Amino acid sequence: MYQSKIAGMGYYVPKNIYSNDDLTRFMDTSDEWIQERTGIKERRFADRTEETTTTMAIEAAEIAISRAGVTAQDIDFIVFATLSPDYYFPGCGVLLQREMGMREIGALDVRNQCSGFIYALSVADQFIKTGTYKNILVVGSEKHSFAMDFQTRSRNVSVIFGDGAGAVVLQPTQDNHSGILSTHLHSDGADAEILAMYYPGAHANKWLKNKPSFPDQELGGLFLTSEQLESGAALPYMDGPAVFKKAIVKFPEVIREALASNNLSEKDIDLLIPHQANLRISQYVQKLLGLRDDQVFNNIQKYGNTTAASVPIALCEAWESGKIHTGDLVCLAAFGSGFTWASALIRW
Repeated sequence: MYQSKIAGMGYYVPKNIYSNDDLTRFMDTSDEWIQERTGIKERRFADRTEETTTTMAIEAAEIAISRAGVTAQDIDFIVFATLSPDYYFPGCGVLLQREMGMREIGALDVRNQCSGFIYALSVADQFIKTGTYKNILVVGSEKHSFAMDFQTRSRNVSVIFGDGAGAVVLQPTQDNHSGILSTHLHSDGADAEILAMYYPGAHANKWLKNKPSFPDQELGGLFLTSEQLESGAALPYMDGPAVFKKAIVKFPEVIREALASNNLSEKDIDLLIPHQANLRISQYVQKLLGLRDDQVFNNIQKYGNTTAASVPIALCEAWESGKIHTGDLVCLAAFGSGFTWASALIRW
C-alpha cells in the first residue's frame, strides 16, 4: 500500500469584507458582542450573483492543481465537501468537473458540514492507499451568505459564518514515514436537531399537516412554503451553548485518538489546525492539550466559520505563511452538525 501526501494546496476567499461594525447596519449587535462570543472580527461574503460554491471551489482548485505539478486532465477523482451546494441536486462535484474541463471521472459529494473536508480527505486517502487513483482533488467550499438571515432574530447564527473555498491534491508516496498517517471519523445523531437547517426537507409535510390550511391529500405536498419562510422556520438553527459543550469534549478526544494510534502525544504536535468554528473553542482545546500559541493556527478572526472550507483554507494559509515545514507533525480536527467529528494526522 502507498501513503498519500498533499502535493498541492490552494484557497480562495471573496474580496467583499464585512466587519462586525458593518453588520450593525442590519441587526442589533456590536463588535464587542461578537468578538467576546466568537473571536470573529470580520468575514468574507461572495458576490451575490457572480460567485457560487462551485466558482469559488474552482479558484482554489486551480491553485492546488498547479502547485501539485499536474493539470485538470490529470485529476482521477473529485471529492467535494459542502453544505451550501449550488443546487439541491446535482452536487457541486459534477459542476466543478464540467467547468474545469476534466475527463469523465468520478465525483463524490460529501455532506458532513464542518467535518466535511476531513471526511472527504479520509475517503481520498483510502483510494490513494489502495492504488485506485493517483491524483485526487479534495475540495471544501461554502457560500453561506446567500442563505443567512441578517436580522436581529438570527444574529446568533448569521454573525458567525463566512464564504470561501480550499482545495488539496492528494498523490501517492512510497515514503511510509510521511504523508497522511491516519484519519479518524465519528458521529452521534442523538442531538442532530440542535444544529440544523430543517427546511427544505422531506419531512415538510409532517410540519404542514398540523396547519389548519393544509389540504387533506394522499400524495404530494409543498416542498417549502411561504409561511415557513416568513416565520423563520426555514432558517438555520443553532443552540450555541449546547454545541460548545459537545465540541470541547469531542475536539480533544479525537485529536488524542489520532496521536495514540500513531504512538505519539500532544508534545509531538508541531501545528494543530482546528476547524474554525469559534475562537473560544480553539483556545479551550489548546489549553486542555497544553499547546503553545505557536502550535495552534487560527484565522477565524478574518474569515469567520466557513464550515467545510475552514480546514483547507487554514491549512493552506498556514503553509503559505511558513508555519509548516518538512517533517512537521500537523493535526487537523473538526466538529460540527450531525454531530460529526474527525481528525487527520499528517507528517509533512
